[in-house]
Amino acid sequence: MISEKTRYWRVFDTLLAMLLLAMLVVSDLAPMAYALDTAKCTARPNADTGSTVLGGVETRITWEAQAKPDESVKSITLVLPDDTAFETDGARFTILTGDDLMTRVNAQSEFSAEGQAVTCTLAEPADPGAYMRVELYGIKFPVAGGQMQLTGTYELSDGSTREIENIPAIDVVVTSPAEQLAAHLEEQAWVQAWNSNKFLRLFFNPPILVSSFPIVLHGFFMALAIVLIAFPLAIPVGLLFSFMRMSKIGILRGIGSLYVNVVRGTPVFLQIYVAFFGLPLAGVQIPPFIMGIIVLALNSSAYQCEIFRAGIQSISKGQFEAARSLGMNAAQTMAFVIIPQTVRRVLPTMTSEFILLYKDTSMLAAVGLMEIVMYAKTIVASTGSITPYIVAALFYLVLTIPLANLVGRLEARLAGNDTGARKQKKRAIKEAKRALNPGVVEEKLEEKPGADSEARAISPEKFSSM
Repeated sequence: MISEKTRYWRVFDTLLAMLLLAMLVVSDLAPMAYALDTAKCTARPNADTGSTVLGGVETRITWEAQAKPDESVKSITLVLPDDTAFETDGARFTILTGDDLMTRVNAQSEFSAEGQAVTCTLAEPADPGAYMRVELYGIKFPVAGGQMQLTGTYELSDGSTREIENIPAIDVVVTSPAEQLAAHLEEQAWVQAWNSNKFLRLFFNPPILVSSFPIVLHGFFMALAIVLIAFPLAIPVGLLFSFMRMSKIGILRGIGSLYVNVVRGTPVFLQIYVAFFGLPLAGVQIPPFIMGIIVLALNSSAYQCEIFRAGIQSISKGQFEAARSLGMNAAQTMAFVIIPQTVRRVLPTMTSEFILLYKDTSMLAAVGLMEIVMYAKTIVASTGSITPYIVAALFYLVLTIPLANLVGRLEARLAGNDTGARKQKKRAIKEAKRALNPGVVEEKLEEKPGADSEARAISPEKFSSM
């Protein structure tokens, strides 16, 4: 039987063994505690908008790390991903101090490269526990993009070398053909000479012109979608108000006149602001895209109201009377006789209104709707160049110029038809007058030697009455 004293000694031996085991584990983990702690590894955004890092386009890498209190760093080596181009010119090593790490101390250092590795060697080892930053310029990640993982090592003042752990990967986006072409243009001598002129660089920068084109293209499709929906919606509304304006009922006529005068008498910019900022305060929540369509449709309907009213009133009253004599009521007369002729007459003016409405979509940029001007404005804010606005102007012209030519052709065709009708009417009147002129009849009969004597015996008065 085991004595009580022996049992206590066995418990003591067990506790001692566990303590020794814990000390051994701590001693094994001790070197890990002195590993350089990476605080940050990022690349500067190099796209025209947003925080995107593009492959194949020059950027800058910023790596920061906090040394442990017992670590005095002598050199740092960062290994870049394969196929990554880089330069050592302009690279900097900085020590950040202060409670907010805002004080920079540029330590004397030398950068060298071997393969994909960039080594920063300090003239004097950094103070223990220093917060360090390495900046590498001229970095071009592979065009294919992906997760770019850096690795590295650092050397301490005692000559020991350790791995840099926990370096976060950099997300690189695939470079589009337009962005690749822009990067290629930046390296061309003629582009650099072109951009040496301040005016040309500000308004017609070739690389920005190319890179901003696909971005502004998204805004073009957005603006086109808005106008293609808003314009057809405005047609029935404008036609309705034109009937109200011509109504014999005073209340309807007053409502139509008030609507048209208010909408046409105030800027569309003000109407957009009231709709986007006033309606939410009244508890009306509408998505921005739909709100933009509604505002532009209502604005265009006021102008279309006057277009339809002028077109309807230009139709001769004889058309109304002829339709009534055929047994048509007012609605049938308007639907089958007046409206078809009105549409034909107002088609050029309606096309011009479509052009104006398309250009008015630029006003929606003031409330943050992503259309042509808003996309261009975003690029301008990031590049400082006015060139994206020139690209936006081209997207407006690509639609307005063909439509303007179409308006001219429609007007010429309508004018030609009217001229032809007038000529035909004059010709008919002239022929009628000639037929009623006895002298002309005698001349015609003399020119026909084969006419029989009976025909010649017919008097001119009788001939004209036949």
